[in-house]
This record gives sequence, structure tokens and C-alpha cells, in this order.
Amino acid sequence: MLCGGGRGYRERVTGGRAMLYRPARPVALDPTLAPLAQGSTDPTIRRGPEGWWLAIRTEAGTASLLLRETSGGITARAWGDGADAALDSVPALLGARDDEGGFDASRHPLVRELHRRMPGLRLPATGRILVALLPSILGQKVTGIEAKRSWRELVTLAGEHAPGPAPLGLRVPPALAGWRGIPSWSWHRCGVTPQRADTIQRVLRVGDALERAATRSAAEAAGALRTVAGVGVWTAHETVQRTHGDPDRVSVGDLHLSRRVGAALLGDPALGRGVDDAAMLELLEPWRGHRQRVVRLIEAARVGYERRGPRFAIPAHRTR
Repeated sequence: MLCGGGRGYRERVTGGRAMLYRPARPVALDPTLAPLAQGSTDPTIRRGPEGWWLAIRTEAGTASLLLRETSGGITARAWGDGADAALDSVPALLGARDDEGGFDASRHPLVRELHRRMPGLRLPATGRILVALLPSILGQKVTGIEAKRSWRELVTLAGEHAPGPAPLGLRVPPALAGWRGIPSWSWHRCGVTPQRADTIQRVLRVGDALERAATRSAAEAAGALRTVAGVGVWTAHETVQRTHGDPDRVSVGDLHLSRRVGAALLGDPALGRGVDDAAMLELLEPWRGHRQRVVRLIEAARVGYERRGPRFAIPAHRTR
């Protein structure tokens, strides 16, 4: 069968389904999938010695998806009621819709070198709004440690065990009803401040409509997300980067990103510390249409600004 521009086949395996996906272009799983995880402790996605595990909720049910690079392509195995739907999502998840047309890496020596070194980096499109939007809201105006901890504890609390032979602790994110059923005190105990909790409740009230935005263009989806009070440019762009594989929308408003991109493109961490959002966008302007692709190359290569911002204390939100 044709599978995202490459040839593949699907077969039954013990207790699940399997497919060999042969992409039309090289795909490297690590740089492609890493941005989907909320840190190394994300209970919904995990990199293990056997490959990348993802716990997915589909319209057909829950699924565990295991992806592994092989000499013939990408081996995908799935278990659960949503196994077939999970396999159907693999091409888009691995960047089959990621179009590099018009991208000119030669405009900057660093970008050219990073693009040469990482030919398998693709921009994934998950097509699932809430699992990208809610972590982005949790990340508003707090440290990354706080946001990742809240996501981990909420999914562990309200999610489901991943089906099949998934690693211990891998959990499927809650359905919309599950998110709505989390009591107010649990949001507090999971470290979610009232402002972010209120934004999430507004999102959940229109969750069905927002999920349908996954079928629209990235620009339309970002616009739909921003109609919810508390969802700004940063949150909307963080979301469509993952749901749509958007190659252009940059996370404007990030505490460190502008300085990191500035340091990488200017070639000097000291100069990078003076780069704000406006200056970052000016530096990225030669790649308009692919500005987020340049950011992903910089992030995947771990180059750029060394974080030396103020160290915010992590407040305790738990009751004693």
C-alpha cells in the first residue's frame, strides 16, 4: 500500500497490528518526535531501547504506538482498539506533509550546516489539538519544570493505562470528558495556578469545536485557538507547530527563545542576550514561510543562547 508517499505494508501481530512505513524522504525519529514530549517524564510519550512509544487516543479508542527505525524504513506497531487509526496517523506524524519547498538553507552558514547534518528532521503533525494545547497553557509564565510536572501528574491522575505491552507508566491522555471531570482541587494540587486553570476550563467548554480545528489550515486553527480568552500568540503557535507541523509560526513571547536564536544566528551568546522578539523575527525574516523550521534546526542541534535568566523559585501549590 502507499503510505505517506512511500511504500509500506500492514499486517497482524500478536495482540496488535504492524506496518512498515517507507517514507519518500529520510526520517530520523529523535529530532522529529522529541518536540512532542513534555520532557523526559512525559507519561504519554517515551523513548526506550526498543524505539519511541506514544500513547494515543483516537475516535476508535486508545492505542499504544511503537516506532522504530530500521534499514527498510520505520517499523510501526500498535495495540488497542485504536491501533489501526494510530497506524493511519504515522505518515503525518513523521512529516509526510512537511513541505520544504521554498526553504533556502544556504542563506546562513549555520543553517546550511545544520540542515546538512540533520537531513531526517521532519516537522510532525499530530492532528490532536487538546494534547498540544493543554501543555502549552500549563507552560504559560512558569518554569518548564513546573509545567512538565503538572502535565505528568494530571495525565497520571485522569489518563488511562496504555494498551498492549507498553512500558510501565505509559498513559493515554484523558478524553474531553475526563479533562472536564478533574475537580478543582486536583488542578491546584497538580500545581496549576488559578489563571491557567481558568483558561483550561474555558478551552474545555469549547473542546469539541477546537478539536475540529485540526482539520483546518494552521492559520485558521491558530485563529480559532486565540478566540479563547487566555490563549495568546505564544500558546497558539506552540500548539499548531505540533498539530499541523507548521513550518513558519514562531513561539513569540518565549523567555529564552529569542536570545537563543539570536546567539545562534549572530554567532555570539553575548550578542544573543540583547535579542528580543522583534529582533528575532527580523533575523528569521529571510526564511519567512520556514521560520519555525530554522528554529527547530537550532533547537535540535542544541546551539545558541546559554540560559542565564533569573532563577524563579518554584512555588508549592500542595495543601499540607
